Amino acid sequence: MTDTEDQLIERLEARADRRNERREFFRTALGAGAVAAVGAAAVAVGTSASAQATSETDILNFALNLEYLEAQFYSYAVFGSGLPNSQLTPGSASTTTQGTVTGGRQVSFSDPLVAQYAREIAGDETQHVAFLRSQLGTVAVAQPAIDIGSTATSAFTVAARAAGLATNASGAVDNVNGTFDPYANDQNFLLAAFLFEDVGVTAYKGAASLLTTKAYIDAAAGILAAEAYHASIIRTVLYSKGLATPSLRTAAGAISDVRDKLDGTSDDDQGIASAVVANSQFAALNGLTASNIVPTGLDGIAYGRSTGNVLNIVYLNSLAVAKGGFFPNGLNGTIVTSTAN
Repeated sequence: MTDTEDQLIERLEARADRRNERREFFRTALGAGAVAAVGAAAVAVGTSASAQATSETDILNFALNLEYLEAQFYSYAVFGSGLPNSQLTPGSASTTTQGTVTGGRQVSFSDPLVAQYAREIAGDETQHVAFLRSQLGTVAVAQPAIDIGSTATSAFTVAARAAGLATNASGAVDNVNGTFDPYANDQNFLLAAFLFEDVGVTAYKGAASLLTTKAYIDAAAGILAAEAYHASIIRTVLYSKGLATPSLRTAAGAISDVRDKLDGTSDDDQGIASAVVANSQFAALNGLTASNIVPTGLDGIAYGRSTGNVLNIVYLNSLAVAKGGFFPNGLNGTIVTSTAN
C-alpha cells in the first residue's frame, strides 16, 4: 500500500470519527425517543385541502419516509444490497406495516470519482435513517413499500418518459414503451440522484417553519445542510460532465421541468445550466452556458416545498392522491396526501 493510500484511509477514518462524535452530540441533546414526548404540539402542514394539524413527531416521520427512499436507492447503487432489516421495522408503539423494496442493483461505475461520491452519500443517507429512528424511538414508522426498479412500469421509467428520457432496447428515445435504468451507467445514476436530491433539500427547507422545538430545528438544519451538499455534488458533476456530453445538462433540465409540472403552477425548480443570469457579463464564459449549481430565487435564497408538493413529486402525480410513484402503497404515518394542483 502506498503512502498516498495510507493517507487517504487515515482521512476517511478521521471523518468517520467526527461523524460519530456529531451523532453522539445529537443523541445527548435530543435524548433517545425524545420526539415521542412532543405530543399535541400542532402545526399546519402543506397547502392541500387535506392538510391537517399534526405534531413534530409526524413531521420527522414524514422525513424518515423520504430518507428510507434515498438510503435504499444509494445503498443498492453502491453496494448492491439494501439497508439491514433492523433499520426498517416499526417502533414498538407504531402500528405501521413494513413494506418491501422493488428493484435496485449495484452500478458498475466507470468514473472512480462518481463511485466515491456515491459511496459517501450512501453512508450519509443510511446514517440519516438511523438517526431519525433513534430519535423517534418507539413511534418510528416502518419503511413503506418502495419502488426503485427499472422495468417498464417502475417509477423511474414513468418519470423518465415524462421527461423524454426513456429509451428502447436499441438506445433510441421511446417515451411510450421505453424504460430508464438508473443503474445502467454513471450518467443514468447521476440523473436519478438528481431527481431525488433537490426534492430532499426543498422538503427540509419547507419543513423548517413547521418545527418549534429548538433541538428538532437544530437537527433538521443539520440534515438539510447535508442534503444540500449532496445535491450540490450531483449538480456539479452533471454540469461538469455536460462539457463533453451536453445532453446531460438538457436531461437534467427536463427532469427539473417535470418536477415543476407536478408540484404546481409556480416555476421554482431549476436545472443545472442557465443562459440568463442577473449580470449579463456572466451569462457565458468561453462559450459555455452559465452554471446553475445552486437553485435560488432572485434574493439568492433556496426555496422550499410543502409536504403536499413533495408528495406530488415522489408519487409522480399532480393530483391529491395518497400513493403512487416511488411509494406504490403510500407513506407510513399521518402525512400521506399530495396537493391537488
